[in-house]
Amino acid sequence: MGKFALADEALTRIWVCRRCKSRNRAGVEKCRKCGSKYLRVKRKESRVKK
Repeated sequence: MGKFALADEALTRIWVCRRCKSRNRAGVEKCRKCGSKYLRVKRKESRVKK
């Protein structure tokens, strides 16, 4: 995680739609943009391209 605990906590409260990649509030049942129910929690660790 990063060095700012408050910012890290805010990032973990975001869900991402797997269809349209939009950000949603935690706890929602469907995407705000496309209406899909296929959501995932935002990754906690950053992925580095090699």
